[in-house]
Amino acid sequence: MQIRSLLEEDFDVVIKLGNAIHGKGYLTRQSLLEMFNKGIKHGINAHAIATTGEKVIGFRLTYSPGNWNSDEWCSPKHWAVSAQKVCYFKTNNVLPEWRGNGVGHLLLEHSINAVKQQGAKAGIAHIWKESPNNSSIRYFSKAGAKLIKEHPKRWSWENYDENYDCAHCGGNCHCTACEMLLEF
Repeated sequence: MQIRSLLEEDFDVVIKLGNAIHGKGYLTRQSLLEMFNKGIKHGINAHAIATTGEKVIGFRLTYSPGNWNSDEWCSPKHWAVSAQKVCYFKTNNVLPEWRGNGVGHLLLEHSINAVKQQGAKAGIAHIWKESPNNSSIRYFSKAGAKLIKEHPKRWSWENYDENYDCAHCGGNCHCTACEMLLEF
């Protein structure tokens, strides 16, 4: 397995994988390009992709500190670090047959190394509470993240995008986002 920086040439397979895991409309070429640009700072790329041979088995999108704005789903007054020193861990996706093999951890480690070089002291994420077997929260907690706040219906059509069909809810998403902070 190899972990490297995600590149624009990876977009097609990343969109396909992200939509297969999260649901139709989760990623588009335009949305991915916007996210990609938020992860580049000082010439350092904070995004990561995992491959085995020619096959992509996972990816992580991470926004650089200072390249994103907190919104109503963020609680910076409860963070132990200045918002300008916090990156945003947007999404982590691993093929089901590769979960539990350390791929997510290696993707996270790659992104943390990059954002530290960009000046980050911590990262915030909205973790999917309804993930199978609560795997997302367990994974991020094991990495050292602490729960800040729960945000019900974070990805609903009213709050996110009416073109997004949640893989868990089968349409309009009623899942809860757990805002978690990981200091490093």
